[in-house]
Amino acid sequence: MIAEETLVKELKQIETQAKAFEVLITTYKERLYWHIRRIVLDHDDADDVLQNTFIKVYRNIDKFKGDSKLYSWMYRIGTNEALTFLKTKSRKLGVGSDELLERKANTLEADVYFEGDTIQLKLQQAIAQLPEKQKLVFNMKYFEELKYEEISEILETSVGALKASYHLAVKKIEGFLAND
Repeated sequence: MIAEETLVKELKQIETQAKAFEVLITTYKERLYWHIRRIVLDHDDADDVLQNTFIKVYRNIDKFKGDSKLYSWMYRIGTNEALTFLKTKSRKLGVGSDELLERKANTLEADVYFEGDTIQLKLQQAIAQLPEKQKLVFNMKYFEELKYEEISEILETSVGALKASYHLAVKKIEGFLAND
């Protein structure tokens, strides 16, 4: 694996940019896909958002200052792209983002790309009920096993607020699963 500083430098130089971007995609594609997929729930939507995320990364790599880790910056772009996608799609359908996600969670069984069992399905339905910030924090902490400091960089919020959001999310999920 290429060092992050070297990769960023190569991404910013015209003569090494194409090769460096291939390395970037190979290195982060799967992690970013699953991060985005947990936000939008649908495979095809996640693919579209992932593609848009990489396009934004490519176009804006010169603006990356190195204040955070490269993947934190890319996760922030992916998160924002996913949330924007959901808002746009829900507006087109005339429903709220939360309602759109609840609908998607309730139809996950029909998704040929969903490989979870009944428990996983119930968990996804419970997560879909959470407010946006709690959902993001829960997914990043529970599924992606990111540290609070990393989530703090991505969501640009304090560690204390993240811990509170995660705790509330866990309590709500436990309540949802207990009532089912």
